[in-house]
Amino acid sequence: MAEQMIAYCGLVCTDCPAYVATQADDMEALARLAAQWSKEFGAPMTTADCLCDGCVSGSDRLIGYCGECQVRACASGRGVITCAHCDDYGCEKITTFVNGAPDAKARLEEIRRTL
Repeated sequence: MAEQMIAYCGLVCTDCPAYVATQADDMEALARLAAQWSKEFGAPMTTADCLCDGCVSGSDRLIGYCGECQVRACASGRGVITCAHCDDYGCEKITTFVNGAPDAKARLEEIRRTL
């Protein structure tokens, strides 16, 4: 089993169906995911929009939202491993995000405890 890839925000990239399908080069799974997410999020998505090598991978293949994610832009610009590693942890950007992602918040809090 591959090592977990934790995104700046605390989500586990390696658990994401877009990441899993991209790594398996499973275009059918990506097409199904694009259709599912288009319905769920009320915005059209293509298979290409779902290609992703993970937020912190350094790859250009990132799910469509990564380009507009304020948390990712901030953490990447600061050069931190995750938001938990940031001196300004608890800022409005990450707090707003993790309020809707309790698992990510718990993961970041656990990382903070180990620093």
